[in-house]
Amino acid sequence: MTTLLSPEIDTVGELTERCDRCGAAARLEVELASGGDLAFCGHHANRYDADILRIGSKIRIEEGFSWAGK
Repeated sequence: MTTLLSPEIDTVGELTERCDRCGAAARLEVELASGGDLAFCGHHANRYDADILRIGSKIRIEEGFSWAGK
């Protein structure tokens, strides 16, 4: 039996990374359960919300950003 754990979600003041998909300012950063991390702009964070929740161990959301996965 596989147990899925919800990732830890924190709100931070400001993110300085760029989106790994398109290079826009990141609004969400995710630490992957398998190691490593990814950054997403608002558009891509909302587009891939279900996948981010599935693969993430810790998620940081920029304050003021309304994420579909939260």
